[in-house]
Amino acid sequence: MPPKASRRKVLIIEDEPSIRNVLYVLLAGLGCEGDVATNAHQALAMIRRGRFDAVLLDLRSSHLPIEQMVSAITDLRPSLVGRVLVITGEVSDPNTLEMLGRDAVPNLPRSRIMSDLWGRLQTLPGFAP
Repeated sequence: MPPKASRRKVLIIEDEPSIRNVLYVLLAGLGCEGDVATNAHQALAMIRRGRFDAVLLDLRSSHLPIEQMVSAITDLRPSLVGRVLVITGEVSDPNTLEMLGRDAVPNLPRSRIMSDLWGRLQTLPGFAP
């Protein structure tokens, strides 16, 4: 029997149960393993303890400014630099918009999760097979 290919492991940081469930099911359907954190504290503890291939971070779920959250993730796990995909809704805060553009933070509008999630994950460094 050939060795089982390892599945990509993705951390979902989302506080809304319905979106969290959709993301989890989508990832499973894409052959990825999903772990879930509902807040920044829980997510950072999970990142400290485990290895992930990517992070899906809902813009409104971190309870920290997005720049701080992305920095905290990549400080804990430098391998996640460029692998944090921010899920955005309607972003009106000019500082957040500037940070997403300035730091070239990969992002995905919430309205396009169903159609674009796999394509966006594959653009993350080292994620594509």
